[in-house]
Parts: sequence; C-alpha cells; structure tokens
Amino acid sequence: MKPAVVSQQFSVEGRLVTVTPTGSGNINDTYLAIYRTTFSEFQFILQRLNPRVFRSPETVMHNMRKVTQHVHRRLEAEAEEADRIWQLPRIIPTKDGRDFLFDEDGDCWRALSLIGSARAFDKVQGLEHAQEAGSVLGQFHRLTSDLPVEQLLDPLPGFHITPGYLAQLDEALHADEGRARVHSSDEARRCLRFVQERRDWCSVLEDAHAGGALPIRTIHGDPKVTNIMIDDITGKGTCIIDLDTVKPGLVQYDFGDCMRSCCNPAGEEVQDLSDVYFDTDLCAAIARGYMRCAGGFLTEADRQFLYDSIRLITFELGLRFFADYVAGDRYFKVKYDGQNLHRARVQFRLCESIETRESIIRKTLERCA
Repeated sequence: MKPAVVSQQFSVEGRLVTVTPTGSGNINDTYLAIYRTTFSEFQFILQRLNPRVFRSPETVMHNMRKVTQHVHRRLEAEAEEADRIWQLPRIIPTKDGRDFLFDEDGDCWRALSLIGSARAFDKVQGLEHAQEAGSVLGQFHRLTSDLPVEQLLDPLPGFHITPGYLAQLDEALHADEGRARVHSSDEARRCLRFVQERRDWCSVLEDAHAGGALPIRTIHGDPKVTNIMIDDITGKGTCIIDLDTVKPGLVQYDFGDCMRSCCNPAGEEVQDLSDVYFDTDLCAAIARGYMRCAGGFLTEADRQFLYDSIRLITFELGLRFFADYVAGDRYFKVKYDGQNLHRARVQFRLCESIETRESIIRKTLERCA
C-alpha cells in the first residue's frame, strides 16, 4: 500500500500535503508526512517495519508503548526542575485507537511524533557533541531504571549476547564453504586467530550477570550517534530515537556500543586500517555526560565492568561481521565480496586500540564516575 494512503489511517488533523522518504536508516522504510489545516501544519514520521528483521512487530510496539508512556510520565513530573526540554517520540494512534496497522500486503506501519528543531549526525562533531551523546544515553537509562523490566518483551532474542555470536561462527566454520572462506586469505585467518585468542573472555558480561553482579534493566539496544538528537538552537541533546531494539538487557552493552560508535573518528567503513583508533578524549567527554545523568543509579559493580563493555561490544561487532562473512554474507548487506571481512578487520583493529589504551580508559572512567 502506498505511504500516502496509509498515512490517512492515523489520527492526525488536517489534509495530506505530502509524504516523502526521509532518513538514512537501512532497516525500516521511513517517511515524513505533512498535514495542514487552515491555521496549522502537522508533521510526523511514518514507518514501515522491516519484516525480515522484526518478525514480531507486536513485540516491538509493545515495548515502545511501555517505555514511551513511562518516560513521558517521568519527564512531565520533572519538567520544572529540568535543565532543558527532554523528549521522546510519541506513538500516534490509528483512527480506531491502535498503535500500528497491517496493510493489505501484510506490512506493518506505525506513526511517530517528529522531534522538531533537532537533528542527528553521522559522526561526532567534537567534544561537546560527545558529552551530549553521553548525557542523552544516561538520561534514557536513568528514566527507565525504575521501569519493571518484566513488563518488556524481547524483540530480538540473542541480540547483544556475545557468546551466541561465537556459536554462530563455530557453526559456520563446520561447513565446507565456511572453511574455504577462512582459508582463502591471510586476512581471514588472522581474524580467526584474533577471535580464538579472546574466546574464553567473550562471556565476561554474561558471566557477571549469571553471578548476580549485573542486573537486567531496560536498554536501548542501538545507541549509536545517528540515534542521538541534538537541539538546533541550544546544541544540547534532547532525546534518543529508533526504539525498535528496546529490550531487557545489560546497560553495559549500551554504554559500550555508544563508546564504540562515537570514539572511532574514522567510522566503520574506513578503508585504511591505520586510520582506526579509539579516541580517549571523546571517551572522557561521553563518560562525563553519561555519569552526570546515570551515575545515581549505577552500582559499584556496574562501574567495574564499563571498560569491559567498551572492549567487548567492539569485539562483538567484529565477530558478527566475521561470522557473517564465513557464513556467506547472509545477514549484513554487502556491496562487494569481502566487505564483511573488511568490516570485521576494522572492528578488531579498534578493539586492539582499546586494549592498548586500557589503563588510560580505566582511569578516565574512574575519574568520571
């Protein structure tokens, strides 16, 4: 069904002006819908969820409803004392009161309020931007820290469970194609050695949880810099978007992923590995912002595993890219043969940079805590 037709099934005032594609995401189809009345204009986000990634859209929307309602209540209660206008997208219901709808083709659609006068960036713009990114993630964790986690469902079982990705690699290595791909180049063999040398360590966070040190809380699941909205006028962080991956989990995975995505100025698709490094100044800025908002609910054990989370989530993404390469590029989209192998090498190089800077990173995190 055409987006323009779908948009008219949601509860918005006015007449449709236009529906145009927007955003740079590579999972869902996202559109900006504009409606006008005689006296006003209303803009909102219309999305078609990707059924190949989110096979249970009901679960995604259940979590989004629980989290947004909880956070909005807290924001309203704290508004008078807040240092800025904190936001989170609101679900716009259909005309018959539902959170989403299925069209005649079986596609799932939803409508979300637009965060106005704010934007996200592809890369960190500097230390101030990095600190604001940390503040936004810390604020999200703080606001959801008292949400009973049993109220949430898991839209992506196994997501951010590092030992599970190791099992996927092992399975791919048992196939003839997988063994052939590993032995096809020196780079692939080096990646395999890199993984094998860290095999016993990759369950560090899951072991800590199993031992009772780290509790399950609400996590965002994808707190990269492109999901952090910065106010155009004040330059302050205002909210985190893309709540599809919200789930019960360890906040350390979110913290580590934010650091991983923000502290590598070269980006994930850089061709020259010599450009890849972990920027400890950006790390310090993110940690300051994060602790300013989230420091009140974190336990001493939470703090002890923050360095491990940065190292682990970087290793995990490299492992996922490498496992997908070995399996024949079944999950991540590629533009050329070997792209997932190169992506893995970038993340492993970043992981090495983190390991060589361990003492600096630990001291930085201790100062910010």
